Amino acid sequence: QVQLVESGGGWVQPGESLRLSCVASGRIASLRNMGWFRQAPGKERELVGEITRSHGYTNYAESLKGRFTVFLDNVNNTVYLQMNSLKPEDTAVYYCAGSEYRSYKYWGQGAQVTVSL
Repeated sequence: QVQLVESGGGWVQPGESLRLSCVASGRIASLRNMGWFRQAPGKERELVGEITRSHGYTNYAESLKGRFTVFLDNVNNTVYLQMNSLKPEDTAVYYCAGSEYRSYKYWGQGAQVTVSL
């Protein structure tokens, strides 16, 4: 069993930055990838970015490359999502997730990110 606890959500103005954190506990050794997803109102959940725990390889939604960065602190079992140059369309609930093989099995509770004036 793995537990994921998110923090760092909130409200920011367009152009500002925000960093989300996700702390993993439990059977960490079973995790392959850590990822971030988001779900805006009325839309499907979509992948934001992900990273392999072993080597730190990353994969991002094409539209977010260059603005969003996923990185790991394996010592503290924490994955981060750095969000820069935020836009109103980035407003969503952001979910931390952990995978076994290629399937995301474990999920954080969600963090609301609101980008508005």
